[in-house]
Amino acid sequence: MTASSAAPGARPGYLVRAATAEDLDAIAGFEVEIARVSFGDEAITDPGFHHRRVASALGKPGEITLVAVCREAPRRPVGWAWLSGRTNSLTGARYGNFRSLAVADIDGRSEIGEMLLAAVLRAATDGGMRQLTGKVHARNLGMRALYRKFGFEATHVTMEKRVPGPDEGGSGS
Repeated sequence: MTASSAAPGARPGYLVRAATAEDLDAIAGFEVEIARVSFGDEAITDPGFHHRRVASALGKPGEITLVAVCREAPRRPVGWAWLSGRTNSLTGARYGNFRSLAVADIDGRSEIGEMLLAAVLRAATDGGMRQLTGKVHARNLGMRALYRKFGFEATHVTMEKRVPGPDEGGSGS
């Protein structure tokens, strides 16, 4: 994807471009933050792990990997988005699995997130994807609102309960 101008309502000083290997350190930082928000104490916070994971997706067919940057500093990502193309094993239909979207804590954060999501949707549509899915932590109200703003609807809810084991104060017998 080539650099694009801001989406309607977005901050004009930013643009979206394809992520490159030079962006991996910044992207790994975004992935660590996403992991912390999504998994709390169980998050994988090793930047090297996320660096390797994302590096394998850059430039790969079916992977949409985009960064938002300031026009004045186009080599410094302030946001990141990742969508993976998938095929439904039962129907054979192509769909997109939304993997990541994060924006630095800066002025215009919401607008930059909207700009990134709009760019991902354009790339997915251009790639023939007619259905997109994404998971979001129940407490991540900002991402849930962004998904809703772009027409995503909740279709599945994962319910979870943690049962303490013997080493966590449970009876164990």
